[in-house]
Amino acid sequence: MPLTLPLKSWPGKIREVKLGRTVAEGGSRSTSIIIGGENALPFHHFEGSVPRRPAIAYQIPDIEPPLSDWPDTLRSAFRDVLKDPIAWAKLVMEKHRARLICLNFIGANPDRANRPISECVDVLKAVMQAVSVPVIVQGYGPGEKNSELLAKCAEESRGEGITLASAVAEHYKTLAAATIAYDCNLVAESPIDVNLAKQLNILLTDMKVPPEKIIMDPLTGGLGYGFEYTYSVMERIRLQALGGDAMMSMPFLNFVGQEAWKTKEVKVPAEQMPTWGSQLERGVLWEAITAYGLLLSGSNLLVMRHPDAVAAVEKSIDELMAK
Repeated sequence: MPLTLPLKSWPGKIREVKLGRTVAEGGSRSTSIIIGGENALPFHHFEGSVPRRPAIAYQIPDIEPPLSDWPDTLRSAFRDVLKDPIAWAKLVMEKHRARLICLNFIGANPDRANRPISECVDVLKAVMQAVSVPVIVQGYGPGEKNSELLAKCAEESRGEGITLASAVAEHYKTLAAATIAYDCNLVAESPIDVNLAKQLNILLTDMKVPPEKIIMDPLTGGLGYGFEYTYSVMERIRLQALGGDAMMSMPFLNFVGQEAWKTKEVKVPAEQMPTWGSQLERGVLWEAITAYGLLLSGSNLLVMRHPDAVAAVEKSIDELMAK
């Protein structure tokens, strides 16, 4: 006797957000990327439409990254470009076929290099001249300087459709104004909480930020370090969105690499824990598996680091997008 599975249809739909502007669209990018648009649970092609492939961005720091965040097993993939974000961007685009770049201004952090905002903007301009893919501009963390930096990047890149990461409940007004004025997208970051995620979206839209310019960052927990909590919150947000909640229907972004590569299991050398196997292979798998789980919870945009992990996840996306 044949088994007929019950199918679920949803009244809601995830909003589409466009990253980057081509020449025809008033920018200078060779391509633009649209994320979102699905009206079914992740990769449930049999229940609805999943029209857009999840995208992956390579994270590139503006200064040489510290060993505490970028262990040698990760740095080895970029050994010749660690101090040059422009060469780094060219490398991932030309060698690894990157479709998106995430420029992370860790150097602007007052507790690190305290790089001036004007110098950071010059780096962004040079990167955008060197590569033609859409760009995400990621700050160093919440604070007034961070907001000023991202707003200035938006001003100097007006019309390019860059994405600013991130606005938080304590610092969002400057970035909301920049998003409206300079045709940007804005990442709304909330601390792994359904209600706080919705509240921030409401605050941004109350300031007239178009909902189709907002991308949600529910805050990512690495594999073994809160990942299951992130998964659960993302799942609940997605169910509310598909159920018709307009303030939860923005696509997801997850900063995967920075969470995966700071875990103890990734950093401990094989000599200390021989039963754990190769440190490099362990790190690549830790990042890839974290990313894979986030895809299944609804992620539309992953920010990753190691090329081997990216390649593995791209292959998985190929399989998941096959109807």
